[in-house]
Amino acid sequence: MTLFLSEKQVSELLTMSEALQVVEEAFRHVAAGEVIQHPRRRIIMPRGIYHMMAAADLKSATFGIKLYTSFPPRTRFLFLLYSSQNGDLLAVMEADKLGQVRTGAASGIATKLLANRADPLCVGLFGSGWQAETQIEAVCTACTVKQVLVYSRSPERREAFCNKMGTLLQQDISPMESPEEVVRNSNVIITVTNSRSPVFQGEWLQPGTHINAVGSNMLIRQELDIETIRRSDLIVVDSLEQARLEAGDLLPAFERGYFRWEQAMELAQIVHGKHPGRTKPEQITLFKSLGIALEDVAVATHVYKKALHQGIGEERSFWTEPLS
Repeated sequence: MTLFLSEKQVSELLTMSEALQVVEEAFRHVAAGEVIQHPRRRIIMPRGIYHMMAAADLKSATFGIKLYTSFPPRTRFLFLLYSSQNGDLLAVMEADKLGQVRTGAASGIATKLLANRADPLCVGLFGSGWQAETQIEAVCTACTVKQVLVYSRSPERREAFCNKMGTLLQQDISPMESPEEVVRNSNVIITVTNSRSPVFQGEWLQPGTHINAVGSNMLIRQELDIETIRRSDLIVVDSLEQARLEAGDLLPAFERGYFRWEQAMELAQIVHGKHPGRTKPEQITLFKSLGIALEDVAVATHVYKKALHQGIGEERSFWTEPLS
């Protein structure tokens, strides 16, 4: 039998602190050579896009695929989790919350490992949508944060976002009037928008800043300008293979000769201690997050085990035995 879990059930089962732990452990499995992963694939149609992401974590003995459709006015997600011992379909999950939490967790891990922790963390956030919520939650869970400054194009939305998240996280979260004001007063920057052009100027960055660039995972999107890439002393990605295909923030700098792929490091190497990460307080560090299938496998496996333990979910039969 296969366990079906709804969005509501996944939301109740998956906490950010747990997601940070299981995603970080999954990156250790990458560094140990225990993960098989395929980059995201897309079928682009006249009225929408079909996305597919698959990976296997040999250490956890699970593999799976996330399937989602982007057709106006919404995007819908499913995750299929399998056993690598016998190929059984263990669970089918509605996976919007799953993806939101694991994307935030990756940024939280990167910030914990790469930010200049000698100073209090002042976080500047670009974006006030669904994904922005777990970006802030993850960083505030993984690190001690002094304040959060938020900019998005809509004053009403950024005000509402700050009120909601400030109350939820018990943090000092304030709306700001300009991108420059956010960057010049922050030592951690998070960009989580769907912008097709850079949301701030790299010349505004202060020495020692850490950046989590999250929103651009298609070539038509770009949140960072070339100056930001040029000034970054360490560039980290979740997957080099996937970054070469869809990192809209890095490819313009690569095309103009300001960035080489040999400069980039995978987050797994930092997590495992194979690369030291930040080596000087004044360095500018960049984590280019794309969102990889391994992260989905990690949190889905955790949610499945927790659901079994708590007796949550609906058992369903997808196949019958073949006739003899």
